[in-house]
Amino acid sequence: MGKTTLLKCIMGLLPLATGELIFKGENIRPQPVHNRARLGIGYVPQGREIFSQLTVEENLKIGLPARADRKKEVPEHIYDMFPVLKKMSHRRGGDLSGGQQQQLAIGRALVLEPRLLILDEPTEGIQPNIVHEIGDIILRLNKEEGLAVLLVEQKLPFARRVGSEFCILSNGRQVAAGAIGELTDEIVRAHLSV
Repeated sequence: MGKTTLLKCIMGLLPLATGELIFKGENIRPQPVHNRARLGIGYVPQGREIFSQLTVEENLKIGLPARADRKKEVPEHIYDMFPVLKKMSHRRGGDLSGGQQQQLAIGRALVLEPRLLILDEPTEGIQPNIVHEIGDIILRLNKEEGLAVLLVEQKLPFARRVGSEFCILSNGRQVAAGAIGELTDEIVRAHLSV
């Protein structure tokens, strides 16, 4: 479909074939990944990609060097948002459940205090109560803190719950887009049904 490829291009992990990538009024296409993070783009890849041998706290601190202000400590609001990370701060990332690892991956991206948070399949392989918590956090970040969230998600009810707009890709091309309320059953059947 091209969803993950698109996200990796935005983050600078894959090159763009053509065009520009405008973020905060600036073409960031020539910028390397670490500069994009410093500009305020946080990325949570599909599969989480946490460091299993590092502790929760060490995983969170990995993102600190990319902060524009160069702070050295994990912001306390990350632990407020994800209390389980505070409780398990000295446990290895690989010892956490899938849902806890996803919270860790999101927390690691939020350590940057980004203006754009990119989430690639955040509900994949996660139990329903954690999926709901993650949805609540996404809504809070967007509505209360003004954080833009770019979400790639196959679970339609979750996407409808947390999204305000949608864009459907097919073979790397946009085939439908609009306000989330305009995502009708006809559009779903035409583009998302198997």
